[in-house]
Amino acid sequence: MNRYSLNQATTKYWSLEEVVAASAKAELSWIGLWREPIQEYGVERSAKLVADAGLRVSSLCRSGFFTATDAAERQAKIEDNRRAIDEAATLGTDVLVLVSGGLPPGSRDIDGARGMIRDGLAELAPYAGERGVRLAVEPLHPMFCSDRCVVSSLSGALDLAEQFPVEQVGVIVDAYHLWWDADVYRQIERAGDRICSYQVSDWVTPVPADNLLGRGMIGDGSIELRRLREACDAAGYNGPVEVEIFNQELWDAPGQEVFDLALARYLEHVA
Repeated sequence: MNRYSLNQATTKYWSLEEVVAASAKAELSWIGLWREPIQEYGVERSAKLVADAGLRVSSLCRSGFFTATDAAERQAKIEDNRRAIDEAATLGTDVLVLVSGGLPPGSRDIDGARGMIRDGLAELAPYAGERGVRLAVEPLHPMFCSDRCVVSSLSGALDLAEQFPVEQVGVIVDAYHLWWDADVYRQIERAGDRICSYQVSDWVTPVPADNLLGRGMIGDGSIELRRLREACDAAGYNGPVEVEIFNQELWDAPGQEVFDLALARYLEHVA
């Protein structure tokens, strides 16, 4: 229980005050936050709300999206990432989740896109390190490669992260995105202290038409969630385990019902 963190995206239509109150009532230690609702509520105000409830922020999602069609767009994205780093520092979390970005519109140059990500990390990593924040590169399932993230494996994320000091750049192990990879357990061992977070949901079939909202409730799908958690533990990770589920049916359900189910399933299938 002391590692469990509900990422607020799981109860998307709950207000920040509601998800914080539920987490505090359940005597949790952690909560995962997203930039858009935090900005709407106020970053400093959000930090106070969370701290007053006795919670800590396990991660701030999300920034990144480094790929761009021209220099001006790229610079604008760099500046937004700087703001995200500042927000994470204000919230008291050392983990800023990065979704790196897909191919720029009209491009087929995947190597060039990955180069933009490397260059973005190089520009931002020292700034993040000075503020006690780690840039956490999250590899996404290959079906998101063209439009969201050209980093599709933990190996690829580590190839990027290892170019920078460990206290500046790490990786996210998200079960939904990585469970299929036959090399994932070797790569988790390789990742070691670069693991910034372990995130859980489940892979259900058939995959919904809107694959972005295809994550299933823990225990409803095919992923060996406890095995992956144990692999992260063996690699040296002992931090929060975030439940992060994008699913319209869950979003439409009563927030407390989803909150209670996610916690029960975590204890059954992950802890």
